[in-house]
Amino acid sequence: MPTYEYKCNACGNTFEVFKSIKDETVPDCPECGSNDVTRLISATSFILKGSGWYMTDYGNKHSPSTSKSTSKPVEHTTPEKTGSTKDNGKESKD
Repeated sequence: MPTYEYKCNACGNTFEVFKSIKDETVPDCPECGSNDVTRLISATSFILKGSGWYMTDYGNKHSPSTSKSTSKPVEHTTPEKTGSTKDNGKESKD
């Protein structure tokens, strides 16, 4: 269940409510009891965990890495062709 952040229009208090996404009731302000509140859009704490997700894929790109890679980049090479196209790779008998 998500956490929603609200701001009371009467007293200016900001508070959070943990409720179901299907629950459409508007909460009362815990400070003054007013029902005149506005839901705010706030930053999430959504973090992907598990294999295939890396902390370096998102977030602060300028922070220092916690682990250093020791692997070297893979070099892609193409094999050289041997033989001549005249004889289709067959050895000639001379």
